[in-house]
Amino acid sequence: MAQTERADVSLGVPIYNEDGTRLGTVRGFDDEGFYVTLAEDAVAKETGRMQAGGQTGEMDLMWRCWQCGEIGKIAEIPDSCPSCDAPREDIYYWTED
Repeated sequence: MAQTERADVSLGVPIYNEDGTRLGTVRGFDDEGFYVTLAEDAVAKETGRMQAGGQTGEMDLMWRCWQCGEIGKIAEIPDSCPSCDAPREDIYYWTED
């Protein structure tokens, strides 16, 4: 029986793509998965998501505050959350339908 290798996705662990390029580090978790702080030279790309019926939906890349849930446009990512004043380190990339 083959064993499955488990990856460490603890806070602060670097994340790499299949080519070995460093994408960033793990910055948080929620029910949807884990979130990554992008490396300075990494580029976040918008991707489609499968919806019921197998159709790909459109998604917008946004930012979201880890503390209060405030959401804003990624082009206008703030130095701190405008709602709760959480620092930029508590703001992560988010996709919205």
